[in-house]
Parts: sequence; structure tokens; C-alpha cells
Amino acid sequence: MSGGVGSSEAEYNRVESVIGLEIHVQLRTSQKLFCADSTRFGDAPNTNVCPVCLGLPGALPTVNGEAVDLAILAALAFGCTIHEMSVFVRKNYFYPDLPKGYQISQFEQPLATSGQFTVELGGERREVRIRRIHMEEDAGKSLHDRVLGCTVVDLNRAGTPLIELVSEPDLRTAAEARAYLQQVKQVLEYLDVSDCNMEEGSLRVDANVSIRPQGSSELGTKTELKNMNSFSNVEKALTVEIQRQVVLTRSGKRVEHLTLLWDEGKGEVRPMRTKEESHDYRYFPEPDLPPLIVSVDQSEAIRAQLPELPKVRRARVQHEFELPAYDAEVLTSTRMLADYYEAVAERMDDPKQASNWVMGPVLALIKERSEELEGFPVAPEDLVGLIDLVRDGTISQTVGKDVLRKMLDRGVSAERVVADDGLAQIRDSAQLERWVDEVLTANLEEVIRFRSGEKRLQGYFMGQVMKASRGKADPGEVSRLLGRKLEN
Repeated sequence: MSGGVGSSEAEYNRVESVIGLEIHVQLRTSQKLFCADSTRFGDAPNTNVCPVCLGLPGALPTVNGEAVDLAILAALAFGCTIHEMSVFVRKNYFYPDLPKGYQISQFEQPLATSGQFTVELGGERREVRIRRIHMEEDAGKSLHDRVLGCTVVDLNRAGTPLIELVSEPDLRTAAEARAYLQQVKQVLEYLDVSDCNMEEGSLRVDANVSIRPQGSSELGTKTELKNMNSFSNVEKALTVEIQRQVVLTRSGKRVEHLTLLWDEGKGEVRPMRTKEESHDYRYFPEPDLPPLIVSVDQSEAIRAQLPELPKVRRARVQHEFELPAYDAEVLTSTRMLADYYEAVAERMDDPKQASNWVMGPVLALIKERSEELEGFPVAPEDLVGLIDLVRDGTISQTVGKDVLRKMLDRGVSAERVVADDGLAQIRDSAQLERWVDEVLTANLEEVIRFRSGEKRLQGYFMGQVMKASRGKADPGEVSRLLGRKLEN
């Protein structure tokens, strides 16, 4: 079911897409939602299970209070109303990785409703309503590549605590959906309610999509897209499905109410099953769990724990440190990076230079070594010490980057690296003049060309002197000497 064949750009532009996302978020708890089994990822299959999450007769669930608090924190961050009473229900369906034959979730009386989120894309803003945030347990996982020709089941995930964040169908393009997902993920990471690792299944998304004539308020027949394991795949799958629906309607065919799987390898969607309605799940209250009661005092105590969220922090950092908008956006992309930058900037009188170092050499080293900032061993005060050595001319900017690498490897200060390796810049006028004279003598043809008007060759001479000095020559003094000698 590949999309786009036979559809023209004009046809595509006469309709609009209507998109709603259901984001499933694994809460950052060490135990499952209704039992004490570990939620640790990567353990041997079927080792983190017990009678409760397996649904064995007589085993009774109890609610993980930490998971409830994290769910409330997330709901408050998205402006939702927290309901004093919510109800757990059994969502009944039969699938190999659902050992009980039902999933404990919430339905008519969820934890929170009526939130709001502003998604930003290309300078434009779109308000997206949050219909509900409810709690539920995860199912297990079917594995199709462990045993040749067979599907096996790992139930370690069964019972893992989730929240499901359901938006109203307020998104209009695949690009908007991607931006919304990325920005929601950023908020969840700032809250530290989840690690949001899509590769490990901590963040999963299903999309409901339909099309309608532009200007219409009626909703078309929607399809549900699953198996999208990255931001780019969400955008690609929605683009393909929207175009597929356009082709069907333009040819006079009807869009069917289906659940579709995204096939990344083929770049197409394919049917999984007919789309279920709520009555197909035969919801009824979970008889082994009382209603979940959240007092106003509990909600307000959790509200007081809300951190400064990304958009607010970005605006403050840009204003407080007088940074370009781009710098502020990069530096506040994660809470940990923002904390690190501010700790550096507060120790300096030049926040822009702090930004340049954090955005440049620091992030480059982290990326190069596939590390996380959390484990970055160069403390903010040590980075400031390095920057000061560059600013006062003890070492050059180029040498400074090499010193940072050695600080990372050795776990020592910049001053120690510079002293141990003899990296301090040489400012002795006699030594600098000898290097300059040697370079000019060895490059007489280039000197003649420079004096004939090829002024760009000054950079070449500069590079040769720095090479001769192994990067230790004071660039300012070298530049002054070169200028004086070349003009004579």
C-alpha cells in the first residue's frame, strides 16, 4: 500500500490532513505498575515476572505510588486538569504477549484531561489540545527474530508503568506531527519522568490520520498508524498515508477504517487489522483495584516540583545571557545541557564565549565519543579554567581544544595538562622572530607574490610559523611580526 502514485501536487493541496497522536511513555520507575518486579531493560527474557503481572489466579495488584506521582507531574506540565478520582479498568483483548488476556488501563475516568500544548515549527505556532493523560500497564513483547520460523514472547515488559498522552486531531501536516512529538519528548525529559528512549520502547507513538476538503469541519474516515520507531519514520509514514488516502478519494474509492503498520524498508504502509472501536475491548472497572484518589494537596505538592520548562527556559537564557536565539535553542535542548551551560556562564564575564565552548568543543567531544553529558568528567569550573587560559593568551584556541581532550582522558585540570605537556604559548620576541625569519627565508617566492598584492598569503605564513612552533607561538605576536617584516 505505497502512497503517492497518480496523485498530483494540485490534488494534494486541495485537501488537508487531520492528525492526532497517541504517545505511550514508560515512566521512570524501578518497579512495575502493580507489582515489585524490575523494569530494567535488557535482562534475560521472562526473568522479571511474577504471579501479578502474569495474571495468575489469586494474585492481587497494588498501585505503584511513585508512578502515580510521575503521571501527575507530566499531566500538570501539559496544563491538564487532575481528577480527584480516576478508575482503572480492564481492556480486554487476546494477543500472545498479553498474559492476562486483558490490560489494566483507564478509560471513561482517566487521571487527567483537557490540557494544551503549543507546537512551534518554522516560526509558526499551532495550539494542540490534550484530550487526556491516563495510566496503564504495558504488554509483553513478541520477538520474531530469536528463533528461526517462530515468534517467541518476552514478558519482562508486562506490567511496566505507562502514561498515554492523547491529543485531539489538531495537527495538520506530517511535519507538524514530528515537531509536536519532538517537543513533547523534550518536556518529558525536562520533567525526568521518562528516559524517552525510542529504541528501547520507552517512547512509542501511534497516529490517527484522515483527510478532508480544505475548509471543511467534518472529519473523514481515519486510519491508525503503528510501528513508527523514530521521529523521521513518523513523518514519513504520515506523508505516505496521507498521499494514499488522497489517491483513494480522487479515484472515487472509500478510505477504510484500518490499523496500518509502517514498513520502513519498503517505505509503505500495510494493513494490520480492521480498526477496533472502544466497545470491542469490553471495558469494565478493574475489580481488584479501588478508584485512584488524588487529593488537591497531593496535586499542589507535585505542582511545586515542576521545573522550568523548555520554552520558558530558552527565553530566559537568551535574555539573561544576551545570546542569539540559535544558541539559546541549542543550549536548552536538554535540561542537563542547560544546567551545564548556566553553571559555566555564571562563572564568567563573557556568556557568549561560554556558549561557544559548550556548543562547540564540549558537544563535539561528547558526540565523537558517543557519551552522555551526564558522564562528562570536565566540571563547569574546570571548563572555565581552560577558557581563561585561552583568553589570557597562555594557550591558543587550537591548543585549548586539545587540552580539553586531555582533561577528558586524564581527569585533571587544564593548568595541569598545560604544565605537564609544556603547552604554554611562547611569547619570547627573539624566538618568535627566529621562527618568522626561517619561514620567510624558506618561502621567498611566496614573499614576492605577497608583496605583489597576494595579501591572502599572510594566512599561509601564519600557518607555517604555527607549524614550526608546534602551535606554541603567540598568534598575536606572530601576526604583528609577519606584518612588519612582509611590508619592508
